This record gives sequence, structure tokens and C-alpha cells, in this order.
Amino acid sequence: MNKIVKLTVVLFLVCAIVAGVLGGVNLITKDKIAEQDRIKTAKAYSAVLEASDYTDVDYDQATFTTIDRIVKADDKGYVVTTTFSGAQGSITMAVGVDTDYKCTGISIISHAETSGLGAKAADQSEYGEWWRGQFVGQGDDVKLAKSGGAIDAITAATITSNAVAGAVAESIRAVEALG
Repeated sequence: MNKIVKLTVVLFLVCAIVAGVLGGVNLITKDKIAEQDRIKTAKAYSAVLEASDYTDVDYDQATFTTIDRIVKADDKGYVVTTTFSGAQGSITMAVGVDTDYKCTGISIISHAETSGLGAKAADQSEYGEWWRGQFVGQGDDVKLAKSGGAIDAITAATITSNAVAGAVAESIRAVEALG
């Protein structure tokens, strides 16, 4: 019985020390991480619809549950930040929508997709640029080619491709609902 109590106390102390160290590291790095996230989001916004000012707008959060934020980009249109499920986890993406309710571009901010497959959607390679470029000019009826649309899916990453197309369509519908 003494061994069990002793092991329990030792395990508790180890866990408490590790939790304290992790908490300390989080305290030290949280501001830097938040700043990096802000910079990454700002780059994504300017990549999809460049503007001098981005102003938050209210939208129907109950209807558009995957939409995180909609900002007005001067008089050029809107940038929608959306988080949705991909093949392996969540994908956070910025979608530019012009005043004619057409996509001006997409930029993937973060993802948990499989390297070499779904992660190609976010690649900065020529292929990734080409794939994301297919969405420019698309409306809220955007679909993959195999579903009758104009977007070619990423080879072996149909789930990710379909999820991105669905999120672009949902983003455009959310902007259309603003009026």
C-alpha cells in the first residue's frame, strides 16, 4: 500500500512540474504566437482582396456556422474567414468576395491536411497557386468538375477539394445575405 501512495505522490509531482513548465512556456510565447497569427491573417486578407482598411461587419452567425468573421475591404468587397472540416481536420481559410459576389481569391491560413495530398491546397508551389486560382471569378454555385462545376480536384484529395469548394460557396452566400 505504501508503494502505491509513494508512486501516486511521485506521479502527481511530475505532472504538476510538467504542467507548470508548459504553463510558463505558454505564458512566455502566447503574445508572440498571437502576433504571428495576426500577421498570417493580414497576409491572407491582402492576398485575396487588397484594401487599405478591413472593417468587421455583422452577419447571421446562426445560419453561417462555419464563418468566423466577415470584413468589408474598402469598397472593393469583403473578406470572409471560415473554418471548416477537411479530410484530416480543420481548415481555416480567407475568401475574397467582390461586389459582384464573385470569388477574388482564396488563401489557406491553417490546416491539418495530409502532406502531399490535401496539403497541396495550401502549397506555395506553382501547382498550389494554380489550384487556388481556379476559384477566382467563381460564384456561389462553385463545384468540382466531377459534380458538374469548373474546379479540378487535387489528385487523391477529393475530400479536401470538395470542402474548400463548399466553403467558398458558403462564404459567397454569407456575403450575399448581407445585402
